[in-house]
Amino acid sequence: MNVRSVAVDRVVDRLPAVRRIWKARAVGHRLLPLAIPLVVLIAWQCAASLRLLPVQILPPPMLVATTAIDLIRGGEIVDGLRISLWRIGIGFAIGAGSGLVFGALLGLSRTVEAYCGLTFRLLAQIPSLGWLPILLLIFGLDETLKFALIAKASFVPTVIATSESVKQIPAPFREVARVLQLPARSYLRRLVLPATVPGIFGGLRTALSHAWIALIVVEMLAATEGVGYTMVWGRTLFQIDIVIVGMVVIGLIGLAMDTGLARIEQRLQRWESRP
Repeated sequence: MNVRSVAVDRVVDRLPAVRRIWKARAVGHRLLPLAIPLVVLIAWQCAASLRLLPVQILPPPMLVATTAIDLIRGGEIVDGLRISLWRIGIGFAIGAGSGLVFGALLGLSRTVEAYCGLTFRLLAQIPSLGWLPILLLIFGLDETLKFALIAKASFVPTVIATSESVKQIPAPFREVARVLQLPARSYLRRLVLPATVPGIFGGLRTALSHAWIALIVVEMLAATEGVGYTMVWGRTLFQIDIVIVGMVVIGLIGLAMDTGLARIEQRLQRWESRP
């Protein structure tokens, strides 16, 4: 047996240990995002145990967990979440859909930019909630109010992201496409999508976040159903545990929607890269 074979045997013998180390590191990296929530949970439990604040203001985590289970079993959270998701679905579809169309026109047409660019930028500076008093006078407390506010909140980021993404397509690429007379499908798949998908989806994720925030606020101010109203109901009863449950649900649903859009973006990018 020569020196080289001995060295190879030693490396092979160490492979299981190396694999275990790499697996442990991989598990550690996956659990790393949970570190901060775990620290917050421990600090929360310690503060509640030491009675730094009254239970009515800072309920212990176990009480919040029990309240969450009761609300799920009673249907309050499920029904409220169903209504909120229905509202965000319709409002976001209207706002983002129209934002994609108008943003593309704004980015492709100098005429549209000349006529509408200044007005859009002016109105875009008004926060979505700044429209609430006027929309309340127009629509009252009807569902149309929620749809309009969500659509406004998602429209502006979508328009900005779409128009900027379209404008960033290099002009020589457009000229080559015209010279080659590319079919509309090839033009869209080979030129427009690769250049605009990252920027547009970044805008859509921002728009969805803004729309979700606007929905929760309008449900807290002008609704009798939904997750936001559930939080107001808890505050009225002076049950902060219900408010905290609502906050957790809002955060988890917002994260789930953002992750879903990110997955769609990844799949679309894989599709456009196919030959």
